[in-house]
Amino acid sequence: MSQKTRICSCNNTMPLDGAAIGAALESEALPVATQLCRREVGQYLQTLEGGERIIIGCTQEEALFRELAEMKPTVAPLRFVNLRETGGWSDEARGATPKLAALLAAARMPDAEPVPEVEYQSEGRVLLVGPARRVLAWARKLERQLQVSVLLTDGEDAALAGHAWPTFSGSAPRVQGWLGAFDVSWRQANPIDLELCTRCNACVKACPEGAISLAYQVDLERCGAHRACVAACGAVAAIDFERLDTERSAQFDLVFDLHATPLLRMHEPPQGYFAPGADEGAAALAAMQMLELVGTFSKPRFFQYKESICAHSRSRQPGCNACIDICSAEAIASAGNHITVTPQLCAGCGACTTVCPSGALTYAWPRAPDFGEKLRAMLAAFARAGGMRPAILLHSEEEGGTLVQELGQLAAAGAAHGVPARVMPLGVHHVASVGMDLWLAAVAYGAVDVAVLATGGEAPQYLDALSAQMAIAQAIIDGLGYRNIQLHLLQARDAAELDRALQRFAAQGGAQGQGALPAATFHVAAAKRESLDFAITHLARHAPAAPAVIALPQGAPFGTLEIDTDKCTLCMACVGACPESALTDNPSLPQLRFTEANCVQCGLCAHTCPEQALALVPRLALGPETRQARVINEAQPYHCISCQKPFGTLQMVENMVSKLAGHGAFAANPARLRMCPDCRVIDMMQPATEVSIFEVKRR
Repeated sequence: MSQKTRICSCNNTMPLDGAAIGAALESEALPVATQLCRREVGQYLQTLEGGERIIIGCTQEEALFRELAEMKPTVAPLRFVNLRETGGWSDEARGATPKLAALLAAARMPDAEPVPEVEYQSEGRVLLVGPARRVLAWARKLERQLQVSVLLTDGEDAALAGHAWPTFSGSAPRVQGWLGAFDVSWRQANPIDLELCTRCNACVKACPEGAISLAYQVDLERCGAHRACVAACGAVAAIDFERLDTERSAQFDLVFDLHATPLLRMHEPPQGYFAPGADEGAAALAAMQMLELVGTFSKPRFFQYKESICAHSRSRQPGCNACIDICSAEAIASAGNHITVTPQLCAGCGACTTVCPSGALTYAWPRAPDFGEKLRAMLAAFARAGGMRPAILLHSEEEGGTLVQELGQLAAAGAAHGVPARVMPLGVHHVASVGMDLWLAAVAYGAVDVAVLATGGEAPQYLDALSAQMAIAQAIIDGLGYRNIQLHLLQARDAAELDRALQRFAAQGGAQGQGALPAATFHVAAAKRESLDFAITHLARHAPAAPAVIALPQGAPFGTLEIDTDKCTLCMACVGACPESALTDNPSLPQLRFTEANCVQCGLCAHTCPEQALALVPRLALGPETRQARVINEAQPYHCISCQKPFGTLQMVENMVSKLAGHGAFAANPARLRMCPDCRVIDMMQPATEVSIFEVKRR
């Protein structure tokens, strides 16, 4: 699609070189406006003529520009990019032309292909659960906007008369599900069913101990079990002492959990579940959000899963649990030899795809190839504009984007340095979704620094995973001799802290300039291992050092196997367990072969080996031989004593004989253990009165 680009100096508050930016974008010089949203708005309206997509270098007045565009008969596709806070307002604004060109280059990339969506249906049926004094107050506030039901887990200070909500009481409530499909269960903890109770007060008057209050719950410690209340309730049948401690359940669209300690403790609770704790301000915000969750909603299906290469488990032997362990939404669970992901629970953080060693889980919004093309376009434009030592700053679009914008505002007021000229901010849905394959691809495309910004809202396990993945990727970079290329995990909770962090890491960059490492031309692949191979091959080809092997930290997705050949019987159980075809056999000979490039260090082979003869060794071996199968153990075949057909190895057969010779099935004829399966069956079917083949041979 053809496109136009309009940039504005925002009332001359930032320097813009339209000619240099246009050259970097491989287009004509860009006209530079000073007040595109005010005095020069006519130029913008002229730009709207035609069907080309329009790139606007301003996000401050996005609403105005969209409103003006909608006044035209045909609305041109618009895309907005923040040039002001990301670099135009900073101490180094005069040197930011390469960065501004890079940001515009990213905005000019084609739209990513649409991904499947996950749909939610909500009719506004909300359950308020918690202590009565909080639940009832909020039920009265929400009853006109939502279909309210209440579950009281503490009836103290309750006065239930005068409302028509479905009302339940119980203990140990459990919540499962998501927006539009919550299943809530609880234990009936009191003889009085509040949903059946008519609040007639007959039981209150009849109870001789005064054990029933206007909360219409029996104080079981005071109750003398006279059952006068049951008689008084009569045909209403709201009181039944046999009902105690029974399981009850119901379905709801929304859950408003008003306990001081939430029922669901995961870092990313399901859509439609709100747990503000004891904070009334947070409860008010949650109530406002619930009012908007009535109708049909959708979100992207953030992941793709390829079961055939998943290294989770084989034959009930444990393998890789990285995705299950890291998921902060508890959306991933074991399902035998593979995993299952509940898309309705998935929050789209992408951490599972970052830690997945095989690429069985991949991020789909955007897909890795689309994001890789954006990185490549940015770094190419940066280089064409003469930029030196380019750095990529990955941040979340919401929290991280807000900090970057606030930092720019502070820089404009002289209260901060701002984003350094060589640092290109790039927003993503979640910082945990971008992992080693894309970091190394960015380095291969020319970046000398890749930083990931954590703002404090991330799950703790995400930071641990990002640190671990960065340690592995940095070990590869260092092992290849690139001393001036660094990966950084920045942590900042406010703009001032971000300013300090950026200044530190920007000052740490080495003297390596653009061109020291030729920019790679490969395209990021959909398959994670393929992208890693492309990036590492490019880095190794131009590396200052050329080691044969690079040692890597534990948990790396690359490595070899150590085998104890004295223990290994070549039973080939490991071959059947390996999901990546790193271990293979030889159909003609008893050989165990290993292809190192295929190994993801999942450990399935080591866990499956009955002799415990295998051990993982994390490392990165370079060279074409890693893609070739090499023999790591072999033996002479053992031949059947009957037909002479090879059917195993000497060590395997001798181990079998030593373990099974005393077994009842072979005690009378242990020689059968030395036969192939076919001959063993034939010999077992031989009549006892006939001469066996062994007796013939002895004669």
